[in-house]
Amino acid sequence: MVTTLNKTLPDLSKLKPLDGNNYKCWSQKHFIFFEHLEVDYILFNEPPVVVVVVVIYSSNVNTTVVEDAAKKKFEKDNKTVGGHLLNHMTNPLFDLFINYKSAKVIWDNLEKKYGANNMGKKKYVVEKWIKFQIVDDKPIMEQIHEYENLTVDVLNEGMEMCEILQVNVLCLEKFPPSWSDYRNQLKHKKKNLTLQELISQMRTEEANRLKDEESEPLKDKMKSFSLS
Repeated sequence: MVTTLNKTLPDLSKLKPLDGNNYKCWSQKHFIFFEHLEVDYILFNEPPVVVVVVVIYSSNVNTTVVEDAAKKKFEKDNKTVGGHLLNHMTNPLFDLFINYKSAKVIWDNLEKKYGANNMGKKKYVVEKWIKFQIVDDKPIMEQIHEYENLTVDVLNEGMEMCEILQVNVLCLEKFPPSWSDYRNQLKHKKKNLTLQELISQMRTEEANRLKDEESEPLKDKMKSFSLS
């Protein structure tokens, strides 16, 4: 039974620690993980009420706190959930929440601070999108996919952005200096490209550039051979 459970559990070992900027992915993966463990109720429920039994004898009154099964299970599951949350945080956030005993309180505070309605998060994703710049020392298409993801992050925050803007910003602002000639060609095109059309053309352009780079040593070699 344990082996089967371990096989079905989502793997959190490669999950980036929460730093406040990756909250959406971080929280969703943790929630799925807690669902598999059947401890997700900890994130929404208060601790069970402690049952107090008062026993009256002829001369004494004894009060006994009943540690029932539900309370014991809740305490165990709360430690499990809280431990996973804390262990997947960056050090500053860990230090902030280490003294919290309730996993639900930690979860609620994170949602208030970094949740979908947080203006700070909207500002962050827009700023990241604006500052993004393609560089020459990384594969172009890899960076284009990063730009797509940043654009999706902005749209997921409920902010509208037409496709023409997405394309024009990419063409005019994000290209590296080595692509300036190609950028100028695109600027003079009369037809408005969709983002996917632009990406397709850039993929072809990058492939052609790589071929040219590979052929340069051969050309130089042939040139030196002919001169000799």
